[in-house]
Order: sequence, then structure tokens, then C-alpha cells
Amino acid sequence: MNSRRTKSVFAAVSALAVLALGATACASSDKASTGSGSQNASAADPGGEKIKVVASTDVWGSVVTAVGGDKVEVTSIIHDPSADPHSYETTASDAIAAKNAKLTLSNGGGYDEFFSKLADQATGAQKLVAVDIAATGNENEHVWYSLPGVEKIADQVAAKLGEIQPVSKDAFTANATAFKGKTEELLKKVSGLGTSGKVVATEPVAHYLLESAKVTDATPPAFAAAVEAEQDVPAAALNEVKQLISGKQVKALVNNAQTTTPVTQQVVGDAKNAGIAVVDVTETLPQGVTDYIAWMTKAVDALAGALK
Repeated sequence: MNSRRTKSVFAAVSALAVLALGATACASSDKASTGSGSQNASAADPGGEKIKVVASTDVWGSVVTAVGGDKVEVTSIIHDPSADPHSYETTASDAIAAKNAKLTLSNGGGYDEFFSKLADQATGAQKLVAVDIAATGNENEHVWYSLPGVEKIADQVAAKLGEIQPVSKDAFTANATAFKGKTEELLKKVSGLGTSGKVVATEPVAHYLLESAKVTDATPPAFAAAVEAEQDVPAAALNEVKQLISGKQVKALVNNAQTTTPVTQQVVGDAKNAGIAVVDVTETLPQGVTDYIAWMTKAVDALAGALK
């Protein structure tokens, strides 16, 4: 996700402010919680108090909620589609949430570096890093589009929650199994789509989804690298993308809808003018969406429709 797009601006707060705001931040945190996060821990079921979990983004928060169910209280630090993990500055309420957390889940891979200082404050928490668990063998950090990787993460979340609340261990395992059953259905749907042709992408955000689909990504490396690094795209790379689109040598343009630059707008316009399908993908959950499976199903269906 790039800072050139419109995004919310968050001010950094000093350590003194964190202490001063501690009492009120707990009561009026501006962080969205997924699942049962709005409920007080005292309302927990007989299995024990709700387990407080902090996730770096709402994508990972939604995975924790799917596994933890009503036994977790999840705070997702990045929950605004316009917020940028690369430039986010933590707030007083973030620090309070981290301090009280029993489990943290970050993306890792350089994607959400702001979370490292929050994890340091979560001295009593179990800590999970998605990139490390997914172990894709690829430097691409967008592992939430790796369905096999997300399945591994769900298993690890269930295991850690079970350690924290042993009486609910079986429930967490069952929830993870049910969640993985849904991701397996998505994998079945997406596999084999690669026989339908090639695509180009504004950024390699959906890399793992395209990999699962065995779709050939024909994007010039120089184009993808420049957009992701917020640098000017080399003229030769841009011309190559435009020729792929105008010559209808690709079936679809996979567009990161949360990154808007003059170049991405240009190629999206070119694709629409050429009758090439534009498949929008995002890095965080769209407004009003809280469920990982529903979000990923929409992405898979859009890709399948474009390739057909």
C-alpha cells in the first residue's frame, strides 16, 4: 500500500501522552474490533474471560475472529481502507491495547513495521508473525492472498489461543478446521484458472492468488517494482504494459484499488477502453466487510469471471 493514495493521517504520541491517556483510551478506543470485540470481558462465556488479541490489520483480525469466535476480543490497529501500514503512527489507545493483549498477530516481512514497537509493549502476549508462519519461500509479503499460508496461520492461532485458554482448546481447533474447509473450497475454485491466459497487475499484491490459479503474470518487473516503491515507472516498462493491454495479449488487469497514481489510473483506463477486465484487489478489508472468507470469495469470483 502506498502513501501516494489518500489516507487517514494519524499523529504520533509521546510516552507521556500514553500514560496520561491510559484511563480514557481504554474506554474510548478508536480502534475497530472484529467479532465480539465490542463486548466487555466480564460478559465472557463460562470458558473464561475473553482473550484480548491485537492484530496489525483487520485482515488478520478477521482470521483471529474466525478461529476464536466469541471467546476473543480482537483489536485491529489498521481497520480503515485508506490507512497505510507503511506510514502509520501508533496512538495511545494502540499502546493500551498492546499492553493488555494476550496474543498479537502481525503480517511481518516489512509490511507493518509500526507493529514492532507495539509488540515490544505486549510483554505478556504470545506473538505470531504471518509471513514466518506461511513460509512461502517468496519475498512477497502479501501472504493473506496465500490460501495455504492462511490455513497455517489459522492453525497457529488456534494453538496459541488453546494455550492461553486450555478449556476452550477444542473449540478453537474446531473453528480453525471449519475455516480451513472454506479456504479449501476457494482453492478448488481458483486452481486451474491459469489455462485461461495471462494477466498484468499494477502491483504484485495478489501474487499468491495468481500463483494458486496458475495464472501467468506478464507484468514487466520494472513496472511492478517502480509502482510499489513509489518511483517513476520507466517509459519502456509502461509502454510494454500498454501494448499488452491494447493488443489484448492479457485477459485481465489486476489492480490494487487502494493505490492510485497517474500511471495506475492510465493503465486502468486503457484496459477498460480495450475491453480488458479489471479485477480490483485490496490490502485491507473494504468498508463494511469483516469476514475474510467473504472478502476472498469476492476476489476469487472476480478473477474467475475475468479469465473466462
